[in-house]
Amino acid sequence: MATSPCSSSGVSSSSSSGLGADAGLEIRTRSVEQTLVPLVSQITTLINHKDKPKRSDKTLQAIQRVGQAVNLAVGRFVTVGEAIANENHELKEEMSVACIEARRAGETIAQLTDVASLDHPESDSHITIFTDKTGVVKAARLLLSSVTKVLVLADRIVIKQIITSRNKVLATMEQLEKVSSFQEFVQIFSQFGNEMVEFAHLTGDRQNDLKDEKKKARMAASRAVLEKCTMMLLTASKTCLRHPDCESARINKDGVFHRMRLALEQVIEIVTDSRPNGENEMAPISIYSGIKEFKNKVEGLRENLYFLSKENLSTMLEVILEHTEDFTDSAYTSHEHREHILELSKQAKMELEQLVSVWMQAQNQKTKDLMEDLEVAILKTCQCMNELKREVHGAATSLAADLLKYHTDHMVLKALKITGVEGNLEAVAEYTCKLSEQKEQLVEMCRLLRHVSGTEPLEITCIHAEDTFQVTGPQIISAVETLALHPSSKIAKENLEVFCEAWESQLSDMSMLLREINDVFEGRRGEKRVYLSLPRPGKHNANLKALKPVKLDTEEQAKIAKLGLELHLLTSEVDSETEKWEDQENEIVQHGQGMSSMAYSMYLFTRGEGLLKTTQDLFHQAEIFVTEGMKLASAFQAFSDQIHDDDKPLLLLEAEKLIPMCKQLQITAKASVQGKSAIFTKVDACIQKTRNVMTLLCQLLPLCSKLMRKNKAGNGYLKPAPPWREDRIRAGTNAHAPERRAETFGIKSLENHVTNMTFLESK
Repeated sequence: MATSPCSSSGVSSSSSSGLGADAGLEIRTRSVEQTLVPLVSQITTLINHKDKPKRSDKTLQAIQRVGQAVNLAVGRFVTVGEAIANENHELKEEMSVACIEARRAGETIAQLTDVASLDHPESDSHITIFTDKTGVVKAARLLLSSVTKVLVLADRIVIKQIITSRNKVLATMEQLEKVSSFQEFVQIFSQFGNEMVEFAHLTGDRQNDLKDEKKKARMAASRAVLEKCTMMLLTASKTCLRHPDCESARINKDGVFHRMRLALEQVIEIVTDSRPNGENEMAPISIYSGIKEFKNKVEGLRENLYFLSKENLSTMLEVILEHTEDFTDSAYTSHEHREHILELSKQAKMELEQLVSVWMQAQNQKTKDLMEDLEVAILKTCQCMNELKREVHGAATSLAADLLKYHTDHMVLKALKITGVEGNLEAVAEYTCKLSEQKEQLVEMCRLLRHVSGTEPLEITCIHAEDTFQVTGPQIISAVETLALHPSSKIAKENLEVFCEAWESQLSDMSMLLREINDVFEGRRGEKRVYLSLPRPGKHNANLKALKPVKLDTEEQAKIAKLGLELHLLTSEVDSETEKWEDQENEIVQHGQGMSSMAYSMYLFTRGEGLLKTTQDLFHQAEIFVTEGMKLASAFQAFSDQIHDDDKPLLLLEAEKLIPMCKQLQITAKASVQGKSAIFTKVDACIQKTRNVMTLLCQLLPLCSKLMRKNKAGNGYLKPAPPWREDRIRAGTNAHAPERRAETFGIKSLENHVTNMTFLESK
């Protein structure tokens, strides 16, 4: 079998190359990893060459060219490394050693591959890749380890730049905290703004370069805090300067500075991969991840009855059930959800007891009946855990949906702004109590959502949201108290607006987060499930023992896999086409995306992944797919009625095919069948007909898009546009706003404030 010198251990931690002793050589960024890829490819080519007795001149020349190319590339690389070493004295010694090792290894590879002049396959006087393959492997490992070391050392310089930038920001923040005059504040804040812009660029690049998705999410959360706090720092400081004797203004400002320092510190922790005082990062486990790990252990019993103890499994379940108390103890969990969670928790204990009993018997005596009983116990336990996961997911997401809908009008914030301007301290006190209640609800919502978020990055986003509500609530209160004490102060009013906007922005972000969490749960992204073959046991089946996984033969598996792959390619093509439309709210786009999403779920089913667990799930999905297809056909008809163009007949001709195709799929999906062979045929037919519909969609979408562009450019005739055209214009202007905002934290906004500092109140 072909091997690579940079397999799992070759690049980052190969002990045979001396890398194992240096934990600092872990590759944390994509840029370092991608730099190594071409080198690894060339070295792997050398090591895996076929050692034939007869070698053609062409083969010998090719080997020599690769060896020389590696040596030349390493030489250029080392020259850059040495220049970096000369500019950074603290790294000079380590970098120089790594460069010397890399150069030596490159030269060794060039010597060992100098085989073009050989007339015979063997030569006693000349050691080559053919006579000393071990030497080539050693040289390759040394080369990879030394080049990796140079890259990682160079990466430390980037880290150093970020730390230096952070230190400059902190130093300027200290000056801002101590200023006592507007003139001095304007001067220092201008400098602070420039430093924050630099820090934004450096950390943005680093965030995009990180390999670890969890660290990426933490970095994004910290940068989001800095984005919002930069504006808060400006208005809070101005308010404090305008009202120096106001205690609530001072508290408000201190809170902003404290939060910014924490965010800056977290960025450095992520960049340097360290924790203060050697602390370990121990985030509490979520119910979702706990259930996932528990199920993996339970399903592992099929392969090995002895790899863990029953106590270990029982402890894992206890931890999960302890976390469900966050739901059952919550005042915001409905009575129905609470009862179901308690029932399922009790059932989970019983299923585990039964599993352990059969498991212990199977360890002593592996009979066919016992192994069948064990399979049933495993399936029942896993199904119970799935139902528990579904129940807590429903409890968390329904609470979140209700709260977000209830607070969408921001009535409390509006009331606070009005009563603050009126100077009505009694009314302010009343509404601050209501805001505190709202904050507690939203914090609880974030805690429950974290349990069902499904991925570590989304968990981190939930934690960030919880912190934001926890901190912003009291900051709004101190800001409105300041305004109530100074109702005519324009700066106090502006300051309150900034904090209220941050609250509203976080509520808006929660709606997006909720959609992402639901996407993970519904299988549109996230975890992979084990393939069990058709049909799969699920909630539709009462007799689990009778519905053990049915094995498909090789030909059937290959056929389903091929169909699934074709479906996957078509969904990618449809997604690509819909993304080109300016109006993402357009009916055609919406239905097209919906159908693509459902087709993707069917593709996941062919791989044993996603939400569709049984053939019945697949057939039900096909029926919904048909409904969406019928709606899309109506949308195509409505669109064609608006245009007069030479291509209109072609559009109508293709669109008319959609309804018959959908009806054929509907008939197939609703057909009643029994037996393995008939079920397989039905599955095969459903996926084939779904594929046919998606193929037609790939033809229709570009045609519609083309007609849309032609008519927009004035090359065709378009009847007066219905509302969705107007929506497209509005959507088009905002389509890329989130991406722009993600690049740097409020740089444009900040730069505007730096250049327009004259609006500061000076009296």
